[in-house]
Amino acid sequence: MTDHPNIAVFQRAMAAFAVGDMETLAEVFHPDVVWHNAGHGPLAGDFRGREATFALFQREFQMSGGTYRPRLHDVLANDEHTVALLHATASREGKELDMDYAIVFHIRDGRIIEAWGLWSDQRAYDEFWS
Repeated sequence: MTDHPNIAVFQRAMAAFAVGDMETLAEVFHPDVVWHNAGHGPLAGDFRGREATFALFQREFQMSGGTYRPRLHDVLANDEHTVALLHATASREGKELDMDYAIVFHIRDGRIIEAWGLWSDQRAYDEFWS
């Protein structure tokens, strides 16, 4: 059995994200992507468009002093959804983030068009960034 092609799209995005390869990220993210970040902290909201989504990613790195590190557990995909199961660590202002999360993607024609970040402890996640 071969992997669904959307897994390769996600893996390409993850690899580019890990090294800050904005050119590859721009190829993988649709210009009109919508990224939904749940919660009530400073990183919560709906980010519409590639520029706003990439600004969110940049803000994560700035606020964590470059310590934000996602680690992939698994990725599952079909024609409708791609789900990445991850674990993130980061440090900021004497606080530590060490938490599981999932991102649910809609991928069409090899590009991410929408995503929802879902954290295992939303209150602790919001507190970390606040």
